[in-house]
Amino acid sequence: MNVYDIITERILSKMEAGIIPWRKPWVNMELPKNYLTKREYRGINLFILNMAGHTSPYWLTFKQVKDCKGHVKMSEQATPIVYWTIIEKPDTDNTDIGKEPEKTPILRYYNVFNLDQTSGIQEPVSEREESKPCERIILNMPQSPKILHGGNKAFYSVKEDYVKLPACGQFEKLEFYYDVLFHELVHCTGHASRLNRPSLMDNNNFGSEIYGYEELTAEFGAAYLCGYAGIERQTLDNSTSYLQSWKEKIQADKKLLIRAASAAQKAVDFILNRKGEQE
Repeated sequence: MNVYDIITERILSKMEAGIIPWRKPWVNMELPKNYLTKREYRGINLFILNMAGHTSPYWLTFKQVKDCKGHVKMSEQATPIVYWTIIEKPDTDNTDIGKEPEKTPILRYYNVFNLDQTSGIQEPVSEREESKPCERIILNMPQSPKILHGGNKAFYSVKEDYVKLPACGQFEKLEFYYDVLFHELVHCTGHASRLNRPSLMDNNNFGSEIYGYEELTAEFGAAYLCGYAGIERQTLDNSTSYLQSWKEKIQADKKLLIRAASAAQKAVDFILNRKGEQE
């Protein structure tokens, strides 16, 4: 079984149990992070670790547990997370002397344990701010689109480069408003003047494969931004038809989840105006 199969099957099993990884609130509103480096995990790893259901946001490899003089508790199972490695393909026929070897990115995985699964290691003091206001995210976004209010629909216009959604007061809760706005802001990062994401710029048919990929990207990105801002996602939809639709898309394309999560991470990095280091 390859890495894509391992991750896809893990997420599908959760969906069978009614859990939608990109809709589930973050543990204690803290994003998963490495215990030693304190760097947050990125891309699909965020969602893999969050849906494991532990109370601590901190994770370690088996070696890191040992280095910290701790122990993995009996019967505890590791959680696989992914990373990219570059493989160099040598020029076996020596046709091009001095030519750079061909480089191919290969997806690998390694195992980590949650701090809850260990003993002998102290829980660190949380460094998270009590609140990271949603408005700060919006105000600090570079090359931000116009944000218009009115009507009863939320959408992003690629042609006119603006986001439109109902007035804040029309939402039952403030979190509803920001969740929807974050979803549309992730869409707008795909504009040609920003990240030029093909799934946005070339996407046009509702229900098509590329439309589904773009929507999943926006869902992943909105989930990340809600967690970063310290609010829970409020637009939970666990209907049978919703789950079945995504399960079919994921089963048809085993690379969909990892590709969409990677695109969402780039979108979030753009919105937050930062360059993150991969964990």
